[in-house]
Amino acid sequence: MSGAAGKKIADVTFKASKNIDWDGMAKLLVSDEARREFVNLRRSFDEVNHALQTKFSLEPEPVDWEYYRKGIGNKIVDMYKEAYDNIEIPKYVDKVTPEYKPKFDALLVELKEAEEKSLKESQRLEKEIADVQELKILHTPLFLFGF
Repeated sequence: MSGAAGKKIADVTFKASKNIDWDGMAKLLVSDEARREFVNLRRSFDEVNHALQTKFSLEPEPVDWEYYRKGIGNKIVDMYKEAYDNIEIPKYVDKVTPEYKPKFDALLVELKEAEEKSLKESQRLEKEIADVQELKILHTPLFLFGF
């Protein structure tokens, strides 16, 4: 991986990690085993993120061609230097994201609709529970209240 591409990946990963609400997710865990696994996940994520920040954010050291010229000779070093300079690292062309992005976006829309439907149903059920509790109180014989 080239230094520039690695640095970009490291930067994106670092920014993404800032948006993770680890504490919020930890509060949702109910079992001790889930908490242990979550701690392991967070530790692993931090280790990978640290490796990306340190390893791939560094530019490679330039080759000291003069050092090699002294020991090997100009002709061979020039051949290697020319070959080194002509190396082209292929750029990654993402063919997967364009294929799945519309599907993912459709799922997000579906999720939002389901969330809204669920919230409306929750509100309806809460109102119904309140109505039933009110009716229960109204139909309770007065002697149960000490009258």
